[in-house]
Amino acid sequence: MNTESTLETTEAEAGIGHNSGDAADIKTGGIAADRLKSMVDRIERLQEDRKAINEDVKDIYSEAKSAGFDTKVLRALITLRTKEPDTVEEFETLLDVYRRALGM
Repeated sequence: MNTESTLETTEAEAGIGHNSGDAADIKTGGIAADRLKSMVDRIERLQEDRKAINEDVKDIYSEAKSAGFDTKVLRALITLRTKEPDTVEEFETLLDVYRRALGM
């Protein structure tokens, strides 16, 4: 047996290496299965929450449309409110300049 294979055997027997851990990790190919499952569960839960929130937002837009509001304008307004005031002001200034250049 050469030195390299002896080193590999010793590390494998000792559980040294990537994601080394307890016997459960070794049975699952060196992956921390409990931690992986926990992360997957958390991601799935958040995706479900996001889906529910998106449905709520859709309902609010439907309500706004029923009340006579223009949903395109409402979406644009919400987009503007998420931006920095300086960015909005610069955008509006350029928009005004372009409108005047086009005779609008």
